[in-house]
Amino acid sequence: MVLSVSVVLLLAVLVWFLIRFAALRGWQALICILFGFYLASTGAAPYIRHACGAVARFIAGIDA
Repeated sequence: MVLSVSVVLLLAVLVWFLIRFAALRGWQALICILFGFYLASTGAAPYIRHACGAVARFIAGIDA
């Protein structure tokens, strides 16, 4: 749960930066948000969640 909230906040900040500095239009951001919403209800959602978790564990295991 904590990881998913963190990812949502990170992606929200990324979308805000894209709108603000990379000339991403509002309707394009809306399409991205709707795509993510509908993708979450497909059969691919568990695999995407698993892949994101694996990447997060990999990053957490890197010693700096």
